[in-house]
Amino acid sequence: MSQPKIEEILQRGIYGTPETLPEERKLFLGTISERVYLALTNKQVRKKGIYSEAQEIMKKHKGIRLYINGDLNYPAYSNYVHAANQHSIPFTIVNDGRDTPLGIVIAVETGISNVEDIFIKDKEFHQDISE
Repeated sequence: MSQPKIEEILQRGIYGTPETLPEERKLFLGTISERVYLALTNKQVRKKGIYSEAQEIMKKHKGIRLYINGDLNYPAYSNYVHAANQHSIPFTIVNDGRDTPLGIVIAVETGISNVEDIFIKDKEFHQDISE
């Protein structure tokens, strides 16, 4: 085995597999922006009810996953979990200490979503991003 290959194996053993786009993954709850259909801020998720845009995405698209910020309490995102279950969409609650203003991300598990604007811009969005 060549010396560079041994070094690479040792580095991975010590530090783990290198992560692509770590800052982006931190923001988008473990996924990357090119896979995202919709991202909601923490305040938007706490809003009563569920955004119709999120409901439509869950109805129309297959192969998606719901990523939920584990810092939120269950009542804040329970409507989204219920909708995901209705449409047989898997979800992941991300509890790894990521400091992100995003509460829910709906994304393709693999591939590219090809969505231009992934945010719903309302009063809550503008307040969250500016904080």
